[in-house]
Parts: sequence; C-alpha cells; structure tokens
Amino acid sequence: MTETQTALARRAVACKGWRWMPGMRWIVIRAAPLEDYAGRIAELGRRVPDGPGLPDLTDPATVGCLLALVREAWGQEPTGFVVPTHAGGWSYYTRLIAADWYAGDTEAEALVAALESAP
Repeated sequence: MTETQTALARRAVACKGWRWMPGMRWIVIRAAPLEDYAGRIAELGRRVPDGPGLPDLTDPATVGCLLALVREAWGQEPTGFVVPTHAGGWSYYTRLIAADWYAGDTEAEALVAALESAP
C-alpha cells in the first residue's frame, strides 16, 4: 500500500461507524526486511487482524463493505450512493434529492469522507 492508501485506511478505522465485516481484506504493513501480510475476514473463519491491521481499500469487496458501513452510519440504507464525477474523482450522495455529498479522488476516499461526517 502507498502512504496515501495507508493514511486513508487509518482515517477509516478511526471513524465512529467503522467495524470489520466478513469479506473485508486486511493488510499488516511491516518494516523491512519483513514482508507485509494480508488476509480476508471470513464469516466463521479468520478473525480481524491483530494490532496494526488496516483495511485494504483497493480491494473491491472491502470497498463494498465500506459503502454498507457508510449507509448504516447515515441511517439511509440503501439510498446513499457513489458516482464518478466528470472531473475524474468520486462523490458519495446521501440521497437522490437535496443530498449532502462527500468527494474524493477515489471511490474509497469519498466513502471515508462520508463516514467521517456521519452523524
């Protein structure tokens, strides 16, 4: 993961509405010469990572779970949605009409911004 991706993952887990969900991919970043390692949370199998594990926000399943967490945090399940913008970024809208919106360079960044701002 890049430093930007790591910082975004740290922002996500710091949110009040964050929790690990089955299907999410996690990664533990270790200092050289040790290699990073990763895993996926299964329904009845592997548990959440110990200590410094972060969500892999480049993984489609993890981003899907993040969308579910954002909708839950806003109490608007399933009306919140994410769309690409004409400028090349992404926006999360809390509803179709008269919506609050949260933007980011990536889909995950827009969702983290929405999770951070959830009531």
